Amino acid sequence: MGSSPKKTNLQRYLSQLQQHPLRTKAITAGVLSGVSDVVSQKLSGIQKIQLRRVLLKVIFAGGFLGPAGHFFHTYLDKFFQGKKDTTTVAKKVILEQLTLSPLNHLLFMIYYGVVIERAPWNLVRERIKKTYPTVQFTAWTFFPVVGWVNYKYVPLHFRAILHSLVAFFWGIFLTLRARSTTLALAKAK
Repeated sequence: MGSSPKKTNLQRYLSQLQQHPLRTKAITAGVLSGVSDVVSQKLSGIQKIQLRRVLLKVIFAGGFLGPAGHFFHTYLDKFFQGKKDTTTVAKKVILEQLTLSPLNHLLFMIYYGVVIERAPWNLVRERIKKTYPTVQFTAWTFFPVVGWVNYKYVPLHFRAILHSLVAFFWGIFLTLRARSTTLALAKAK
């Protein structure tokens, strides 16, 4: 019959990733962030999904996190000439954990407080002073392992995607942790 079989969704996705890597990574980060937020809202007991919050998280992830990951991984690969030896992978992980990781967490906390919660800057700043170190130190207990696997075994064009997948679960963890902290503070009053 001569007709080629239809492309699967995965094949279409991989084709888009190859043809339009930045756009595909941005959309992937946005979608995963949105789904992560819906899941975390449900798990934390929110009865009616806060659609505005979901959309604002999609915008942040698609507009910043996905593109930042794309450019960061591309730059590191060029800078280190695609090497994957143990020393180079360690350098990549250290660079990521001392630059992109703290920046991502700080910017997200600012964005979440100011844009999503519409909280006054003074309150956001105080909350960041109290919680940012804990969030970042917690990230440093987990994300270096993700970075190691990413730089050692994952091809460049999938690295930002892997981070988005891990961020899916990280977002749920942070939301549930924040919720339990809020409940504990409310009980203490």
